[in-house]
Amino acid sequence: MSNRTAPHGRTELAADGELPLRIAYLTYRGKPHVGGQGVYTRHLTKALCDLGHEVEVLGGQPYPVLDPRVPLVELPSLDIYNDAYPMRLPLPFEIKGIGDAVEVATFAAGSFPEPLAFSVRAWQHLRHRVNDFDLVQDNQCLGYGLLAMQREGLPVLATIHHPITVDRRLEMEHSETAWKRFSKARWYSFTKMQTRVATRMTRVITVSQNSMADIHADHHVDLDRLHVVPVGVDQDLFRPLDHVRRIPGRLITTASADVTMKGLRYLLEAIAKLRTERHIELVVIGRLKEGGPSARIIDELGLRDAVTFITGVPEERIIELYSEAEVAVVPSLYEGFSLPAIEAMSCGVPLVATTGGALPEVVGTHDETALLVPPGDSDAMAAMLRIALDDADLRARIGAAGRQRVIDRWTWRHTAVGTVEHYRALLAETPHIQMRRPGGAAAAPRFRHRERGA
Repeated sequence: MSNRTAPHGRTELAADGELPLRIAYLTYRGKPHVGGQGVYTRHLTKALCDLGHEVEVLGGQPYPVLDPRVPLVELPSLDIYNDAYPMRLPLPFEIKGIGDAVEVATFAAGSFPEPLAFSVRAWQHLRHRVNDFDLVQDNQCLGYGLLAMQREGLPVLATIHHPITVDRRLEMEHSETAWKRFSKARWYSFTKMQTRVATRMTRVITVSQNSMADIHADHHVDLDRLHVVPVGVDQDLFRPLDHVRRIPGRLITTASADVTMKGLRYLLEAIAKLRTERHIELVVIGRLKEGGPSARIIDELGLRDAVTFITGVPEERIIELYSEAEVAVVPSLYEGFSLPAIEAMSCGVPLVATTGGALPEVVGTHDETALLVPPGDSDAMAAMLRIALDDADLRARIGAAGRQRVIDRWTWRHTAVGTVEHYRALLAETPHIQMRRPGGAAAAPRFRHRERGA
């Protein structure tokens, strides 16, 4: 146990008996309730505070919802991909700094601009506060600004849930025309930057063995710098609700409707097959883009009255929706981990999932803790859903075993403890950083503010 003075004049130690750490946590977007980035950010930073550490989040739109103990520094983007006016080209008078200029230039070149632009804004903010933090944790941004932070003397731990190169590959494979393939290749060109940055990170954590193998293969990160820290779930929040009645024929899934990797089209095709023989309905936690691929498929299959999209609801309502469903489905072609899978399992809902990516590693053995089918096979999906919907005893057994698997393996405290181990390992690999802060620095501001531009 260390007997040094804790930062900011405090004498208490963290849960591991060492000095509490001061962490700058970066998330370029953190949608609160839909999408793993926002969920991971909210629960990990809360669990880190529970362990006695100090965390400050630097975030872009959509901003994450955080524990009251976690301050948020808003680093606004130009929000080109906002829900009201997506793909809006900002006007010249809106460009107020180098981050804005980078965002517009990258967007004009046809690539997704947010990771690079956010990393520049984060670097501009942190270069004036180097002594306020012990390290930076980046959540899947992997922009060039991280390399500038390292040059300023801030150790950076990179979190890569899965390499976005997988998304690029799947989108290219499923593009219908040569022009669409060209557009997708241009849009995903930022992944080249992410590979260059990832290879320069001293320590990288990811969420599954499958993701570790893919990061090594696609981003060329040495295996000795890659480490697995699985994500968790709040088992007291995501739990069975005995007072909520299951709705016969109700399925639930969480999906970004037009992201090829999520495999929603194959679930929709399976529902269309089953609908010829029974009542079946699907609740999708996510947003439907009218005119997009999923909307066209729904219309082609005549499923408008069978599929409901729900977005912008609090977690409490999502948990009720799980309890109303007879079966939860993860139809993804690939997952680096899948928070929706373990959230559904934690709620005691029987899960039908594909074997895409890390899903077998996460959900467990077929016919024990989940029911598994090959990815991209709507016939197999329909057959497995038919089996699950026809067998109440099977649903009860799989649901109970799935919840027990989650209880035994995944909590956010475990995620935070594992992450802190790698924080300390990173600092041990950069001893000059510890020498530079022998007595601790002034406390980071504990208020919410906005910062724009340079």
